Amino acid sequence: MTSPRLSLKKWLLAMPVILLSVFALMQWFSPKEVTSNSVQHGTLEDKVIHLRLGHNLAEDTALHAAAQRFADQVKAKSHGRIEIEIFPAQVLGNDHQMVEMARQGELDLLLTPTAKLSVPVPSMQYADLPFFFPTREDLYQMLDGEPGRMLLQDLQAIGLVGVTFWENGFKHFTSNFALTQPDDFRGKRIRVMKSRMLMDQFEAFGAEALPIDFYKTRQALQDGVVDGQENPLEAIVSMGFHQVQSHLTLSHHGYLAYVFSISEKTFTGLPRNLGLLLLDTAREITPWERAEVQQREQALIKTITQAGVQIHQLTSQERQMFATKTAHIARQYEEVIGTDIISKTETLLLQKYGPPPEQQAQIVIGLNADLSSVGKGAGLAIKRGAMLAIDQLNQQGGIQGKPVRLLALDHRITSSLGEKNVEQLAQRDDLVAIIGGKHSAVIASEVPVINQLKVPYLVPWAAAAQLTENGHEDNYIFRVSANDRLASEFIAEQTLKIAKKPALLAENSIWGRHNLEQMESYLRAQGHPTVKAIIYNRGQASFHQELEDIQQAGADALILVANSKEGALILQAMAAESQPLPIVSHWGLLGGRFFQNNQQVISQLDLRFFQTFSFRKHKNPLSDQLQQVYLDSYLKESVDDIDSPSAVAQTYDLVMLLAKAIELSGSTERSVIKQTLEQLPNYQGVVKYYAPAFTARRHDALNSKDFYMARFSEQGKIVPITP
Repeated sequence: MTSPRLSLKKWLLAMPVILLSVFALMQWFSPKEVTSNSVQHGTLEDKVIHLRLGHNLAEDTALHAAAQRFADQVKAKSHGRIEIEIFPAQVLGNDHQMVEMARQGELDLLLTPTAKLSVPVPSMQYADLPFFFPTREDLYQMLDGEPGRMLLQDLQAIGLVGVTFWENGFKHFTSNFALTQPDDFRGKRIRVMKSRMLMDQFEAFGAEALPIDFYKTRQALQDGVVDGQENPLEAIVSMGFHQVQSHLTLSHHGYLAYVFSISEKTFTGLPRNLGLLLLDTAREITPWERAEVQQREQALIKTITQAGVQIHQLTSQERQMFATKTAHIARQYEEVIGTDIISKTETLLLQKYGPPPEQQAQIVIGLNADLSSVGKGAGLAIKRGAMLAIDQLNQQGGIQGKPVRLLALDHRITSSLGEKNVEQLAQRDDLVAIIGGKHSAVIASEVPVINQLKVPYLVPWAAAAQLTENGHEDNYIFRVSANDRLASEFIAEQTLKIAKKPALLAENSIWGRHNLEQMESYLRAQGHPTVKAIIYNRGQASFHQELEDIQQAGADALILVANSKEGALILQAMAAESQPLPIVSHWGLLGGRFFQNNQQVISQLDLRFFQTFSFRKHKNPLSDQLQQVYLDSYLKESVDDIDSPSAVAQTYDLVMLLAKAIELSGSTERSVIKQTLEQLPNYQGVVKYYAPAFTARRHDALNSKDFYMARFSEQGKIVPITP
């Protein structure tokens, strides 16, 4: 990440009809079938429906006032058919207890702080990212737009229907001493909600973070158990924290969003029109609730001041100091929250605000990858490799004295969207190149657009030969990744070391079909033609018939060309066979946390796979340095915790080769960069010693000498089994 100024803000203030997908899941029952424990039984045409709403704030808060307004409007709009009883201040139990009650249908409606939902729904930590959101307006646009919709959809997994986001305002620091810079926290004890991210925030300042129940916090402050706390102004006053603390820092460092949700059991038990009435009314009240919070804040500051509390307003410089100390948190939690959500936030903020005034001159590298679909693990690995290189470049003064920025767009494994992203990125005058991955089919569709727009396109993980050998005389695609013209023969060659009658199973894509053709040709030339070759469609859910056909053909090994989603299903089906065949796989299988997600099945099979890079195998000073920086940046304990290491390292090298081309040419003109990439001198990278990386006729940096086969150890380590 960089600073929150560069990282953040979104987007469409209009309140859309959130959760269209929810409606696809809804099973609208007839009135006689209503079974919610909170709904009065009988025929709903004749009975009043009594619903219960729970939240954790006091009755004198804006959120409670909005809840009462909601109840009143629902009663009026339903002509008295729905009556809502409100239970404030945790009278029904704490937030975790109320969530469980709602999941069981014992509580119908609830308002829950996003931080309290972070255990069952980790993506809800989004609003808690410290010093990440510069303004309320930007945050509202994000929560009311696509990121918010995605967050609300995640609630389906725990039996809740997400409706909208209310708030208790931005959080601020209180203490018995001034807190105006990170060092002021050193050695102090700070109360937080039970949230790993919130604890990480204060630990980054050198403080000890202690999770304490909200209603026990005042006593903890009074007794000196903790030295300070964070909360919105309304919570500070309603709980009397200002009466036991002498300093308030208006930091606006985090946002206390409240999720308005409905028990799915209650929702599906209501007539459709009444369910929609609840959704619409809650969303209609959202702007009123937010405005009410803001309106009360000035009076709250006055109340706090009258209590003798000294108030500190952070300067822009002081805020930047805090932002710098916490910038790593967004990156560390990107995988948990959602790579697509974080990337979209960063992209839209950069598009909206541009760089800070002191950094108007910048160099932008685009990223066009799957950040939200089945390949998001690979997309995250590629992004991390790029960011680690960019961080290093910026620490060294940037490129040509200009800071480097990454602008990430999500193609969702959709060719048309990938092409659109290329066009959008290429429109920027400050863009020098685009990184693309992982899917060959998407990049193949982009090839004409890339070469027409003459934008250097860097491929760290996609193997189809046609990507670089694309027939364009003026070719702008450069790759530090396998070329399947070479990789397919290598995989087939390695298979013949353990089998004489191999079968082939490949996905129906440019990548899968090309590998199948190349492998079949090689095996035939070696006198061992495949006994069975099968193409399957992406998204296929069962492979038992294919494996039965392969077994009946007499195969003694299976060569697999698959991505991780279908690959996992194929492995499961093979493990169920009475005599599982050895599997020799292309590397597409390994996206994301493949071993962790399929450990039990993998342990039952003889699985080996194609590789180009391993931190354990490729030992050199640059590799060791990148490994350590990765572990430090993403709080990983060992090299085995680095997901998709080849994507990380190959992307890192590509960014460094790009930087070298710009420095050598002294130009950010894309055509000049392309020509310079073709003329680079020899260079020691993480993956290999490039001698050189590219030429005018060769845009592939790797060859057969860079390939090897590997397998998983019992602990999930990628262990080379060939030189």
